[in-house]
Amino acid sequence: MLRLTLEPLVGVLPAPEPGAHIDLHLPGGFVRQYSLTIGSSERRYVIGVLREPHGRGGSIALHDGLRAGDRLRISAPRNAFALDGGEAPVWLLGGGIGITPLLAMAEHLSGTRRSWSLTACVRSRERLAFADEIARLGGRVHVDDEAGLPDLHTLVAAAPANARLYCCGPGPMLDAFIAATVGREPDLVHLERFTPAAPELGSGELRVELARSARTVIVAGNQSILDAILAAGVDVPNSCRVGVCGTCETRVLRGEPEHHDLVLTDEERAQGRMMLCCSRALGDTLVLDL
Repeated sequence: MLRLTLEPLVGVLPAPEPGAHIDLHLPGGFVRQYSLTIGSSERRYVIGVLREPHGRGGSIALHDGLRAGDRLRISAPRNAFALDGGEAPVWLLGGGIGITPLLAMAEHLSGTRRSWSLTACVRSRERLAFADEIARLGGRVHVDDEAGLPDLHTLVAAAPANARLYCCGPGPMLDAFIAATVGREPDLVHLERFTPAAPELGSGELRVELARSARTVIVAGNQSILDAILAAGVDVPNSCRVGVCGTCETRVLRGEPEHHDLVLTDEERAQGRMMLCCSRALGDTLVLDL
């Protein structure tokens, strides 16, 4: 795991909230999202990057190409995984590098009188990221062998009924977390997919009208709206293509989107925003501000 400390060239950075992430603009044109972790402040941002040999190239660019003193362009922090400000107990469950946003939450909670718990789930202690920080915060480490997933039913069952549950980690762990929290109040259950689910596509054609371009694009059932618009020769900023970065956010002028992104809040969706890379429509037509 590569730990990066990012400092501003001048002035200070926007104050980060626990659970927030930033976009990193990397050499080669990559734009990737990383959670701000423990130690982040207005003076520096700290992230953890796991090397993914079979990923999309961003982690390799950071591990192999970045050197101390290099300059990177980043976005302001965005938070789709915010820690609530109430007084209920908080249980934090992290898997692998998904522990990073939870460490920022634990760091914040450690300075309050609120009851909280942090559990890091790993295959082996040798693969535990931020081990010193977890130990310093008093977090628990749950170790599983290579054959299985964490027993999230047992871990979740130990949490008080009114506890706020936060989980971040690989897809199979999050699926197990969802199953383990069935029966809990939905408002008390929060998750963030470090590795996003594959975007869901519709089964039929979709008509997309581009108001400013005076164009109509037909989106095939096995095609994303973004890909269809790009294929028609209309440029749309994009990066992740799986609904986690927010780069392809577009305003909907007419029609009802079917949202599949992990970025927009309910309020932003009600305002007519959507992500073109992964979302569809509940009807057969959308009119976009493009």
